[in-house]
Amino acid sequence: MIDSVTPLRPDECEPVPGAGLGALATERGNLPLQSVDVAAEVSGLVAGVTVTQCFRNPFDVPLEATYVFPLPDRAAVTAFRMEADGHLVEGVLKERGQARADYDRALAEGRRAAVAEEDRPDVFTIRVGNLVPGERVTVRLTLDQPLPYEDGAATFRFPLVVAPRYIPGAPLGGEQAGDGWAADTDAVPDASRITPPVLLPGFPDPVRLSLAVTVDPAGLELREVRSSLHVVHRDGDAGAGRFTVRLAPGERLDRDFVLRLPFGASTSLALVPDAGRDGDEGTFALAVVPEPAPAAAAPKDVVLVLDRSGSMAGWKMVAARRAAARIVDTLTGGDRFAVLAFDTVVEHPGSLGEGLAEASDRNRYRAVEYLARLEARGGTEMLQALERAVALLGEGPRERVLVLVTDGQVGDEDRILARVAAGPAGVRVHTVGVDRAVNAGFLGRLAGLGAGRCELVESEDRLDEAMEHIHRRIGAPLVTDLSVEGDGLDLVPGSAGRLGSLFPGVPLTVTGRYRGAPAGAVVLRGLDAGGRPWERRVTGTRVDNPAARPVWARARLRDLEDRYAAGDRSLEEEIVSTSLEHGVLCRFTAFVALDTRVVGEGGPEHRVVQPVEQPSGWEAPAAAAAPVMFTAMATPLPAPGAPPGGAPSFGAPAAPAPAAGGAFPATGLPAAPLPAESLPGDASGGDAFPDAGRVSVPRAPMRAGAAGHAGRPAAPAPVPAGAQEALRTQLAEELRRLRAAGSLPPAERLRYLSDLGSRLAALAVFLGGHAELEALARDLARVGPAEDADALWRRAVRTLEALSGHPGEPEGRRPFWKR
Repeated sequence: MIDSVTPLRPDECEPVPGAGLGALATERGNLPLQSVDVAAEVSGLVAGVTVTQCFRNPFDVPLEATYVFPLPDRAAVTAFRMEADGHLVEGVLKERGQARADYDRALAEGRRAAVAEEDRPDVFTIRVGNLVPGERVTVRLTLDQPLPYEDGAATFRFPLVVAPRYIPGAPLGGEQAGDGWAADTDAVPDASRITPPVLLPGFPDPVRLSLAVTVDPAGLELREVRSSLHVVHRDGDAGAGRFTVRLAPGERLDRDFVLRLPFGASTSLALVPDAGRDGDEGTFALAVVPEPAPAAAAPKDVVLVLDRSGSMAGWKMVAARRAAARIVDTLTGGDRFAVLAFDTVVEHPGSLGEGLAEASDRNRYRAVEYLARLEARGGTEMLQALERAVALLGEGPRERVLVLVTDGQVGDEDRILARVAAGPAGVRVHTVGVDRAVNAGFLGRLAGLGAGRCELVESEDRLDEAMEHIHRRIGAPLVTDLSVEGDGLDLVPGSAGRLGSLFPGVPLTVTGRYRGAPAGAVVLRGLDAGGRPWERRVTGTRVDNPAARPVWARARLRDLEDRYAAGDRSLEEEIVSTSLEHGVLCRFTAFVALDTRVVGEGGPEHRVVQPVEQPSGWEAPAAAAAPVMFTAMATPLPAPGAPPGGAPSFGAPAAPAPAAGGAFPATGLPAAPLPAESLPGDASGGDAFPDAGRVSVPRAPMRAGAAGHAGRPAAPAPVPAGAQEALRTQLAEELRRLRAAGSLPPAERLRYLSDLGSRLAALAVFLGGHAELEALARDLARVGPAEDADALWRRAVRTLEALSGHPGEPEGRRPFWKR
């Protein structure tokens, strides 16, 4: 019996500096990612970047770490390497399914391995497996990045966090594509791959960040250097040549890094022969700087679409309203317009009527008055708003313009692009991205599809400058219907992709391939604003720029992938072959680094998904919305030789279907009610991750048969209501891993089947009895050297397919993100 409580002395309970709700410091740490280092070399209008990520296993068991992170959407990833224990392993680019199979096999054999995959043009995933206790593993990505140039300035933008995205659609059953907080849906079938867990607000700096950009003007006149959002230090004199800009210590991975470099640029044609293939093939890069002549002010139809969803709360909503009002104010009496605001529903100002209204002073005032009253709320149902806007614009001889103001934080990018591409031709789409961690990849693709421009606004200070730019784009472009042909230079047909249009203040950049000697010129042709023929001839100059080829390949791959997303499934073979031929990562391929040394027995015992920061500028969720902020312990692989009575493994977190409206009003993020059977945190504590339930807020239900704290097995209990779905998800995860083990040698496969039998037996006990599971578990647990591994493996696959409700499908028909 306790009859007194001894108070702690003040020195025994000092708070952790900078700690917030849910933060817990341990001597061994609690997150696998220790540091991120970005080193960039800017030369003229191209940047070469090396991204170094250091992972450490502070636990007592082998670990697999998963990290979902952003990269610039136009960057070409050309190399990947892993270093551990003084041993360097170069990554190899392979078809995505083959790379995953090689990675899974290496882990099952006890070898270190790492795999890098692209999930969106600006969202990537790295998995590092078989990190032994106490070990550090470093992975490096090498990429080449073109710098966009507009209105006299180049911009080096490097994203540092994947912001939460709205996930529409109905949840898909069966095997999930990843371990994120959102379930895969019919609208976003890989949602679980692009929704990493999010840290609680106020969590102490979990990752050391360093970023340095060395700038070489390369003969261009550099007038000044401007940094947005971050505090930086500069080494060297910008007027004297090379200099370096460094991020100040203590900055967090919660917003884009933006560096603006006002350069003087001119029209040019660079001819870059392939290395080692002089006189055979090469890459050309054409830049055309337009004259400052204003575009003709022809009457136009404009539909302004404003995102008012929950993720736009705070400064973003203020900036978006101001931007939309500025756009309305630029319209003239000969124009017609409409204003649409969307969240879960689409609304418009009733005073303007259902269709396009004349842009009179009275109507423009009514529109601005309506915009001033809008507040953030609800989900981000962008597709229905865009379809309604396109329908309003219809078809006709007038210039038709759609302007979208949003943060772009949606997961169904491919679906939106496909539906917009199928709409009436001739609608010009401009996008204005408002966020400190904007979805630039999607907004750039959408604007490119609509032959328009994308303008990014990362702060209110930048808004006025950005709106001056976008106002000039909304009018008719200077030149349309562009085409390019060689003059003494043999261009490879189709290699230049979509050329777009020529806008005031925006140099046109065209990259493509040529054959033969690097000599000659190109001729750019089109129609000016008055419909008259326009032509520009540019003579080429041979240059040595190794980044030219991968930058072109990345642009080519993005064009092919957008056409694939729009419905042309015949392009898959060309996408894969282009990626492999030029050594540039895409969504259909992956870099895999496989160590030859065996460091453990079997695969890692735990899988941890690295949580990411809440983006800067996003309003902290209210208490009711707290379940969206969590860290995740994904499904652990089996410990070799686990006893039949051991506790079965955790399942990967899977979010329930969104609540009505699809989001919390305060955040716009998908809702996830807290099930009664959840632990205090979303992840279980235990020997390897003792504080997992403390650094997180509850998120997902414990899977059937999950172990309790300190590794104590859960006692058998009646299956609670709704546990059948949890059981199916658990079995679907076992099925996924079983299929991956199909490439193991027969002896290794038998051992894996024996381990599987022990886990299925424990799961049957937890459920209070399950005849099919018990029968399969008994047979698998008795396997011996004389058993037929193939027959047993096929039987186990068939049984798990039936019990999980996830029948097999031919590999050739599976989506590329599930191979």
